[in-house]
Amino acid sequence: MLVKRLRELGQEHIASLLNSDGNPLIKERIMKDLQGVDLDLVGRLIRGEALYTPPRGDVEPADIILRTFASSKKAQPYIDRGQELLKAGKVAALVVAGGQGSRLGIDAPKGVVGVTPVKGKSLFRLFAEKILALEQKFQCTIPWFIMTSRENDVTTKEYFQENRYFGLDQGDVHIFVQGMLPSVTPEGKFVLAENGGLFMNPDGHGGTFEALRSSGALSLMKDLGIDEIFYFQVDNPLAKVCDPLFLGLHNLSGARMSSKVVRKVAYEEKMGVITTINAKTTLVEYSELDDTMRYAHGPDGTMLHWAGNLAIHVIERAFAEEITAQYTRLPFHRARKMISAKGPDGKTKEIEGIKFETFLFDALPLAEKSITLEVVREEEFAPVKNLTGADSLESSRQLQSALHASWLKRLGVEVKPGISLEISPLFALDFKDLKRKAALLPRQIMEDYFLG
Repeated sequence: MLVKRLRELGQEHIASLLNSDGNPLIKERIMKDLQGVDLDLVGRLIRGEALYTPPRGDVEPADIILRTFASSKKAQPYIDRGQELLKAGKVAALVVAGGQGSRLGIDAPKGVVGVTPVKGKSLFRLFAEKILALEQKFQCTIPWFIMTSRENDVTTKEYFQENRYFGLDQGDVHIFVQGMLPSVTPEGKFVLAENGGLFMNPDGHGGTFEALRSSGALSLMKDLGIDEIFYFQVDNPLAKVCDPLFLGLHNLSGARMSSKVVRKVAYEEKMGVITTINAKTTLVEYSELDDTMRYAHGPDGTMLHWAGNLAIHVIERAFAEEITAQYTRLPFHRARKMISAKGPDGKTKEIEGIKFETFLFDALPLAEKSITLEVVREEEFAPVKNLTGADSLESSRQLQSALHASWLKRLGVEVKPGISLEISPLFALDFKDLKRKAALLPRQIMEDYFLG
């Protein structure tokens, strides 16, 4: 049946390989790669169907709640509501963690990279401690859902087991795998990978919805009484996991999917921007911004489309259920990339390939109501994408240290310039928590220092 279907899709070279008396291990790998893959969908993608089409219409700046709101008296009812949701066990945390740390010099999941400035705690440990601190603070349980990839699922599970789930209850940590799709040549042919199987790529963070459904995670959330899903990506150690203000704003506003943004520092900064198109909240990815939109400015001469996406969202569970129940697939984006492929002669060479992936933010226009909250970049954004330079392990550690130094200085602590500082989430999740422990702080810090 599989061989016949592959031939119908024009993949005669793969069908012939499966039908031959060749290496059984290669055939086993190919069949395993295709297990669970929707070949009808793949066929449509190869034919150019189900692909993203930019919406037509006037592009306007999004309606954004500015960052000054967080420190105003008006914010308190929303903070209270977010805390109520946490105390009632209505919130789950969801992190997308399918990437490898190869660009950071390790052959392991990105979540195991040591990122904190003094102790070098891993991203997974840091987020686990943030969740544990929230559970202790609000006397609640926050189920943590972790979406991995085929490549790192086993090693991620082993890492959590070896570290005893970093103090979290093992039963509250749920690890599930995102979907995969075959990459193809520009002519639409499947590609053999170096290991003899097919060259596959993850179906993008937009595949989160379908992975939640197919893994049973979405049903589990319903059984647990979860109403809101706090979504973030694993490479941002400053993400305020389950931020009560954001949760409360989203929930009391009746929003179905909401977003956090920061002000772009330059027109060319590689961030997608949240806008309004045809009265719907819409995120335009950086690669799809044309110059007219990228360099647009308002009457005062400032950047018009400045709302840079942080990939931090609150998603109503019922909204995720509706999308998956209707089997509403988000549109696929087509990207060209160089891939290592095995040729007919058995030798590996770099060829041009095409991968198909979905983006979670393409669900925003489907939400009847959405809120967008601006936050302070220095407080909530320190991505780890490279070893050095911008958005790197090096810059992230500096930003984390600078944030914690600023908290201490506001409380009158003398901090020597140039040193590294780290405050454990278990000691203080934010400045307000630290302020309550001001009596425990030293008067001055003259060397690298950890508070935990």
